[in-house]
Amino acid sequence: MQTAIVILAAGKGTRMKSEMPKVLHEVAGAPLLVHCMKKAQTIDPEHLIIVAGHGSEDVTKTARTYAPDSQIVTQSAQLGTAHAVAQSREILSGFEGDLIILYGDTPFIRPETLGKLAQARQKSDLVVLGFQANDPGRYGRLVTSGTDLLEIVEYKEANAAQKDIKLCNSGVLAGPAQLIFQLIEQVETSNNAGELYLTDCIALARAAGKSAGVVTCPEAETLGVNSRRDLAQAEQVFQNNARAALMDTGVSLLAPETVFLSFDTVIGRDALIEQNVVFGAGVTVETGAKIRAFSHLEAAMCRERR
Repeated sequence: MQTAIVILAAGKGTRMKSEMPKVLHEVAGAPLLVHCMKKAQTIDPEHLIIVAGHGSEDVTKTARTYAPDSQIVTQSAQLGTAHAVAQSREILSGFEGDLIILYGDTPFIRPETLGKLAQARQKSDLVVLGFQANDPGRYGRLVTSGTDLLEIVEYKEANAAQKDIKLCNSGVLAGPAQLIFQLIEQVETSNNAGELYLTDCIALARAAGKSAGVVTCPEAETLGVNSRRDLAQAEQVFQNNARAALMDTGVSLLAPETVFLSFDTVIGRDALIEQNVVFGAGVTVETGAKIRAFSHLEAAMCRERR
């Protein structure tokens, strides 16, 4: 089954207090959008489509620099997530495969989770990625019956009982592309925000006799960046994950918490990284090499001394 991925990246990100599009703020030296695109490419999609909006020229430049064959569409008016996805309809006209919808400000969804979505599609027409939230807050709630997903209720629309649900919506949705576009045509703005919610597709699908299911992942994977505090948290999550992954592959970090890695850092087995080391973009450390304390490296190849 062929797959297309649409990444929503049109938001301004008002809470970032920045003129820069939210998805271009960086974690580990790369824009949030690039992190998302990198994960998307692990499943080798037939189409990789970016929905730009605020700062579309800069978003387009960033996307095309990382993936020259990515396709860009523009959401000129911010009318909701369903409206954003609808901007990709012309590109996917006649495409008979699956569509997975991701978000440019959510950089940590793992390739394994994308694989689970594809597997779940064998049993359900639509599949939503959910997570058990420690503090559900203002997330949309997933209303289920057994393994079936009945509907997604946005926090603003939820009643008291629904607000008690801890199974929350990540926003990620997978299903046949043409079915999703058919459902989007039926979405209305009869909600408190007056927007076209992509989440309404679940109830519409079930009303049409289609099935819907849920795949879950750890809450940390669904971390979305909406503020400077979120950005700092995302940086911490990336660094902790990257350090752990290096040590698991045989790299020694004398003081892991003082080593800062870039999104593209490559370090070979049996390398030793001393304290207070910062890796900028484009650094490869070969097997057995030692990086001394208080080093800052960029665009470098580091070899073992003979």
